[in-house]
Amino acid sequence: MNFARRQFLQLAGAAATAPALPQFACAQPSTQVKKADFVFPKSTWENASASEVGWSPQKLEEAPQFFQALPASSMIVVDRGRVIVEWGDPAKRIKLSSVRKSILSALYGNYVRTGRIDLNATIEQLGLNDDPPLTDEERHATLRMLLQSRSGVYHSFVGGTPDMRANKPLPGSLPPGTFWHYNNWDFNALGTVFERQPNKKIGEAFRDEIATPIQMQDFRLEDMYYVRATDKSEDFEKSIHPAYQFRLTVRDMARLGYLFLQGGDWNGTQVIPNSWVSESTRSYSDAGNGFGYGYLWWVNGFNLPLNSFSAWGALGKCIVVVPERALVVAFANHTEFPDAYQAMPEPEVKRLPNVSRLEMGRLLNMLLVAQR
Repeated sequence: MNFARRQFLQLAGAAATAPALPQFACAQPSTQVKKADFVFPKSTWENASASEVGWSPQKLEEAPQFFQALPASSMIVVDRGRVIVEWGDPAKRIKLSSVRKSILSALYGNYVRTGRIDLNATIEQLGLNDDPPLTDEERHATLRMLLQSRSGVYHSFVGGTPDMRANKPLPGSLPPGTFWHYNNWDFNALGTVFERQPNKKIGEAFRDEIATPIQMQDFRLEDMYYVRATDKSEDFEKSIHPAYQFRLTVRDMARLGYLFLQGGDWNGTQVIPNSWVSESTRSYSDAGNGFGYGYLWWVNGFNLPLNSFSAWGALGKCIVVVPERALVVAFANHTEFPDAYQAMPEPEVKRLPNVSRLEMGRLLNMLLVAQR
């Protein structure tokens, strides 16, 4: 048995073939939290002390100490629309790495609802290809499989991390829809599909359809940019589908999380279809370590005692939503994962300051204890 096949068998427990899991993170606020308690930010967030919203200031004391021991970062904690924790620099724009994927998923919602994007369309029907070309079997993958990261297209891709490349299955080794693998080819190709359908760039769509309606304070069109393969790119990063990158502040990240907490509604305006919020934050695959995976959103995980869903990016960039507690946490390590990391010595890449999911889980659990 070759090494690659042996590796797949070892990972089987973390890559479910079943279409659904029993865990389900509801994207709407719990009925335990009164709707009247919610407020929506206008041009700026409303601030409140921990005690004003029923938190224990004493139990919260451990969290800032832990936060200060992490690499330089910024964080905002929102309880029912009020900022009760604001650490670091909430106005600092930071490259979000893979949080970009959850942003793209959010954009898809209205286009799917109106029928402009069909999730059951295959790669072949969409006229999607790459260089080198995809196989006939790979062209049978549907757009829904790409959103779930189950396409079976293990082509070279732009962006990503060394671990993503090291763990990539062999091309043609698994049929579409049968195996979950965190796959940058899927994510980048979804960007290409989106820009073909509405005839609008991702950055413009985000500005017009999400950032402006929810009054993001800091987003500018130049905060979204592309990373493309060139003639000088290594073979493992050659693809016609670029990576679409975003820089956001944590106070704007928190607005996106709060929009999803509210089921896509922003103070009476349905910015994203409620059904899409629910569908995209439901788990379709076991991603290992307690996490499920939806449509470019992570479900549960972090060793939390409650259901949650999250966006996650390299080195510690995240938006975490805990619906039962009406809680949104936006966190960003100030260190950005380099777009051209391939030019760096491998030891230097490994030494980049990192906030792990384990550390993030500890911090989140401290907040939940203080909120009781």
